[in-house]
Amino acid sequence: MFPEYRSLISSLKGHDAHFDRLFKKHNELDDKINEMTSSNGFDEMLIEQLKKEKLLLKDEIFVYLQQKEQ
Repeated sequence: MFPEYRSLISSLKGHDAHFDRLFKKHNELDDKINEMTSSNGFDEMLIEQLKKEKLLLKDEIFVYLQQKEQ
């Protein structure tokens, strides 16, 4: 995610509580989505909802990275 911010992400991880929360939540959602889609009979509506939540987090992370870069 965001290879252009790789260095900044590395410096924020473990040193910025807000960023850590956002990043962790994004990864948890990604893991949950992957786990649910790999099983039979998954709930497509729930997966779509989780994907939207994950996308919103990604957008929030991007804005946060842009702000920290300045």
